[in-house]
Amino acid sequence: MTQSNSADVLFKPFEGGRLKLGNRIVMAPMTRSFSPAGAPGPDVASYYRRRAENGVGLIITEGTVINHPAAAADHGVPHFYGEEALAGWSQVVREVHAAGGKIAPQIWHTGMAREREKFPDSTASPVGPSGLSLTGESLSEPLTVEEIRDIVKAYGQAAADAKRIGFDAVEIHGAHGYLIDQFFWNVTNKRTDEYGGNLIERTRFAVEVIGAVRAAVGPGFPVIFRFSQWKAGNYGEKLAATPEELERFLAVLSNAGVDIFHASTRRFWEPEFAGSDLNLAGWARKLTGKPSITVGSVGLDSDVASLFTAGKGGQAAGIDNLIERLERGEFDLVAVGRALLSDPAWAAKIRDGRTEELLPFTREDLATLK
Repeated sequence: MTQSNSADVLFKPFEGGRLKLGNRIVMAPMTRSFSPAGAPGPDVASYYRRRAENGVGLIITEGTVINHPAAAADHGVPHFYGEEALAGWSQVVREVHAAGGKIAPQIWHTGMAREREKFPDSTASPVGPSGLSLTGESLSEPLTVEEIRDIVKAYGQAAADAKRIGFDAVEIHGAHGYLIDQFFWNVTNKRTDEYGGNLIERTRFAVEVIGAVRAAVGPGFPVIFRFSQWKAGNYGEKLAATPEELERFLAVLSNAGVDIFHASTRRFWEPEFAGSDLNLAGWARKLTGKPSITVGSVGLDSDVASLFTAGKGGQAAGIDNLIERLERGEFDLVAVGRALLSDPAWAAKIRDGRTEELLPFTREDLATLK
């Protein structure tokens, strides 16, 4: 694998409000399920420290579930509540800071993605705005307004704890068909009250979550919001069909208190709308004026779906196109996922021009994720 363009732009400092980073490389949040009973142990702290030691500017943790009985959808997913789990995360923060890195937890509720018979609290039903799965199947009763308010409070408490134990920012997971995104999407949100309606009206739950997070952390603490057009199992879905719709959608979230938009796509190089080369992160930056993070198969030659369909993990690939887009200011930060799973030294190798040493990502990496 060769790389013709200088990667220097990736290693320029970034400053967005109180978030000051040594470079533009972000570790993308990736579920690992390596936290028995929801508490991250020393192995989790070591895992994140290795990436910080090798030059990652900002680590966004795997999704961590908020304090709600139906929040988790997998065994071993870390909690972001409870004395033992928060003590584990405190150690993660200390390790990352000792290595010179910055870190943010991704706070998460899976909503209707939970399958009652598989996951930790078998008595908890999956919850969602209308009780509908991502295929429109009715699985539970719609959330009541009182239940919604309790979940909003749980997001706020998670953010308060993140700041208290020393994290540098917090990311709200509002993508991929999980709970917040289920409120956004007309397939899963059929409500006729104040939490339903058109796309902008369907942002109300997210706005309340962002507001609770902002109130918990104060005006200066960085709040990142991850969003996507696609849903799990529906990669062609678009919440916003045009730039104008996207502008209205993002404006509401921006005004609610988001500082940075993390635009999740499967392939960063794909244009979001016809007639422009801008990807989703590029549009987010252009339309809101706020910093954005791009993500999607960075450093690999195939997207994550290929891992499960064609069994193709991904070979190391050049990042010339990424560098060109970053240089012209399309986005501000670059999130790297699978390439950093298989190769903790990915950032250092890119920085030092050791691209011939970059490691591929294989299915076997999923079993270790060290």
